[in-house]
Amino acid sequence: MGPSDAVLARLMTLHPKVIDLSLGRVERLLAALGHPERALPPVIHVAGTNGKGSTVAFLRAALEAAGLRVHAYTSPHLVRFNERIRLSGKLISEEALAALLEEVEAANGEAPITYFEVTTAAAFLAFSRSPANVLLLEVGLGGRLDATNVIESPAVTVITPVDLDHQGYLGSSLAAIAAEKAGIMKPGVTAVVAPQKPEALAVISAHSDEIGAPLSLGEQSWQWTDTASGWRYGMTHVLPEPRLMGEHQKANAALAFAALDALETATGLTVDWAARTKAMTTVDWPARLQRLTTGALADRLPGDFSLWLDGGHNPHAAHALASTLATSSPGETHGTGPLDLVCGMLDTKDTLGFLKPLASLTRTFIAVPVASGQTGAGLPAHVLADLARQAGFKEVRTASSVTRALKDLAGRDGPARVLICGSLYLAGAALWENGTPPV
Repeated sequence: MGPSDAVLARLMTLHPKVIDLSLGRVERLLAALGHPERALPPVIHVAGTNGKGSTVAFLRAALEAAGLRVHAYTSPHLVRFNERIRLSGKLISEEALAALLEEVEAANGEAPITYFEVTTAAAFLAFSRSPANVLLLEVGLGGRLDATNVIESPAVTVITPVDLDHQGYLGSSLAAIAAEKAGIMKPGVTAVVAPQKPEALAVISAHSDEIGAPLSLGEQSWQWTDTASGWRYGMTHVLPEPRLMGEHQKANAALAFAALDALETATGLTVDWAARTKAMTTVDWPARLQRLTTGALADRLPGDFSLWLDGGHNPHAAHALASTLATSSPGETHGTGPLDLVCGMLDTKDTLGFLKPLASLTRTFIAVPVASGQTGAGLPAHVLADLARQAGFKEVRTASSVTRALKDLAGRDGPARVLICGSLYLAGAALWENGTPPV
């Protein structure tokens, strides 16, 4: 445990709930810190159910390719908390993070505060003290009452596809969840919105009219289409396949480009098409259909196996994953052979909704335990295995760990593709065990 972990552990004792959506506590803390949230670079504020992190990754890659200095705040982390805070493109150091958290701890005193509120306040302090051209700010959970939603005048707001997730905190219907996401929209600030299901779009559009937030809507204000060698944004801008795999990643890149267009209108900051094109090859976002070619886990499989990692954990993510796995061309980049899944999930997720799109594609399903996360406990492997059988998987097994599961699969006939999936917490543990943490 490092110094920052020790401070976080102390602060987590100050509130009985890990998650308690409210703005009052963080507003009090930020006032005690001198309102760092009012001294930030132009903010692109990103909410949504799926694709937030990938959209931020495309934004960062394009902005940096244009020579701009970019701060970024994302969550959750996969291996180390430092991953959540990037200052001008580099992860915050352990020493700087620990000092910031101690400063926040002193300002907060013994008042109730949640983990995410503390860390958001620390991030705002860091961002306010380091110059940059843009801050990419990802919502933690929801939007309306998320601790990041203290920014009064962002340059642009962005809403990625909205779907059912975190219903225990955000509501049980798509309309209720969309209302929470739409809560980041601000009067007079353009909201760039990915294509949505009709129920979600109706809520977002109504809120736009109510508060006077102009909308830039996917498939209406901007579009993207496939080409023979890549994809096209609008009518004229042809780009290569993005480094992140899947049709949904082109959609995320298009959303990022629409946000960059809105940023230029709001601030004058320009990201030309040379920089946007370069971003397709430099973008990096770990645990999003990431191939692990070296490391302790990758080395456990025979040479004709390929090992993959994905942190998606809801039905929308599973459909995107299944589409990519079913249509990817075989070869050195994509791997070949049948698909084997090593899966662990939290008990708060729509497990059957996640599993069903993948069942027909899979040769062997191995359920593994996953450590509890902030929003739920890990499903026992035998429970997940029973649900996998209900979802239609033919060959279902359990293992006590990812390592044990890979040892089991290594005895199967190859070539084959092995995918570790179902939880960002499992993905983070796998990256740690493989010895390839994000940088």
